[in-house]
Amino acid sequence: MKAFTSAYHYDKLQVIMKIFTKFGDKMIYFDNAATTIHKPREVIDAVVNALNCLGNAGRGTSAESLNASRVIYETREKLCKLFNAESPKQIAFTYNATMSLNIAIKGLLQPGDHCITTVLEHNSVLRPLYELEKYGVEISFINCDDKGCLGLDELEKFIKPNTKAIICTHASNVTGNIVDIKYIGQIAKKHGVVFIVDAAQTAGIIPIDVIECNIDILCFTGHKSLLAPQGVGGIYVRKGINLKPLVTGGSGFDSFNEAHPELMPSHLEAGTLNSHGIAGLNAGLSYLENVGMDKLREAVQELTWLFYQEIKDIDEIKTYGDFHSKERCPIISFNILDYDSAFISDLLLTNYNIASRPGIHCAPLIHKALGTINQGVVRFSFSYTNTKTEILYATKALKTLLRDIKNCIK
Repeated sequence: MKAFTSAYHYDKLQVIMKIFTKFGDKMIYFDNAATTIHKPREVIDAVVNALNCLGNAGRGTSAESLNASRVIYETREKLCKLFNAESPKQIAFTYNATMSLNIAIKGLLQPGDHCITTVLEHNSVLRPLYELEKYGVEISFINCDDKGCLGLDELEKFIKPNTKAIICTHASNVTGNIVDIKYIGQIAKKHGVVFIVDAAQTAGIIPIDVIECNIDILCFTGHKSLLAPQGVGGIYVRKGINLKPLVTGGSGFDSFNEAHPELMPSHLEAGTLNSHGIAGLNAGLSYLENVGMDKLREAVQELTWLFYQEIKDIDEIKTYGDFHSKERCPIISFNILDYDSAFISDLLLTNYNIASRPGIHCAPLIHKALGTINQGVVRFSFSYTNTKTEILYATKALKTLLRDIKNCIK
C-alpha cells in the first residue's frame, strides 16, 4: 500500500475535499448486497401490525395464533409461486441464508462423501464445508478466470462415484456475475448429484425456477431483494431429499414423539418462528408481485450500467467482473490505484455521504483469484430505490476523489 494511507495524508486529503458539495444531508446507500434498508411502506406496516396481532403459530386456537399460522402459510405459498416449487410444504423458514446453507450442507454430507463447489462462494458455504472436511468430506473447487467467470467446462471432470452434491452461488457477491445454474443443474441431474444453490444475492431480483434448473435445495434470505426485515430466510428442499435437521425441539404437534417430526416443513423448523419477520416477507413478496420483479430488475440494471459506463474508461479505476452482458446482479466492485479499499470507502462516507462496502465480503477465494487479498475491493450495490441523480453524484465524487488523490501525492 502507498504511504498515502498514513494519518498525515488522510488529514491532508480531508481538508482538500471539504470543497465538494454533499448530496444534502442524505446518505446515499449503495450497500444493498449486504441488506436493503429502504423497505416498501407496506413491509414496515406489516411488521408493525404483526407485533400487535400475531401470536405463536401452531400453539393454541386463539385468533392471534391462527392469524400467525395463516400469514406463515400464505408466505410459503407466495415463495412456492416465486420459485415454481412443487409444494409450499417444501419450503421451511430459517433466520437467514447462512442458516439455510448450514442445514443443507450439514444435513446432507457425511464422512466419505465428495462435493463440488466454486471459488466464488461466501463463507456461509466455505466454513461449513471446511468443518466437515475435518471429518472426511472431500471438496473440489471449480476455478474462475480473471473476470470471475467460472470454468464450468471442468465441472464433469470433478464428478466421482462418491460425489454427493454440487454447491454453488447463483451470483457472486463480489463481482455480480451470474452463474449458469441451469447448466449446472443439468449436469447434476445427469449424474444423480444433489444440486444446492445459494440465492442470497438473487432471490427477488433474478428469476429462479427450481424445476427448470433442476435445483434440489435452494437457500435464500429475506432481507435483501425480497425486501423483508433481517432475521427471516428460508430453504426449499425437493421432495425425496432427506436432510438431517440442524436444530430439533418443539414443533407444536406430536409432542410425545421423542424424535423431531419428519414431515416438511416442520422437519427443518424447531421452536417459535419469526412470524413478525415472515409477515414483512409476505408484504415484500406482494410488493414484488404487484410492481413486477422484471420491472424492478430492469430499473436497477439500468442504474448499474449507468454507473459502470461513467467509470469504465478511467485508467486509475479498476473494475472486477464480466460486463459483456447487462444481465448481472446490481453489483460493481472496483479499486482506485493500489489504495486500500477500506480507506477509499471511508473517504466516500466521510466526505460524500456515500455508503459502500470495502474489504473481502466474506468470500476469500474469489479475492485470491482476482489478486485482491491485501487490498480488498470497494463494492457498490444498487437497489431500485436508488436514482440516476445519486448514480451521477457518486461517479462525480469518485472522479473528484481521484483528482484530489493525485494532487495530494504530488
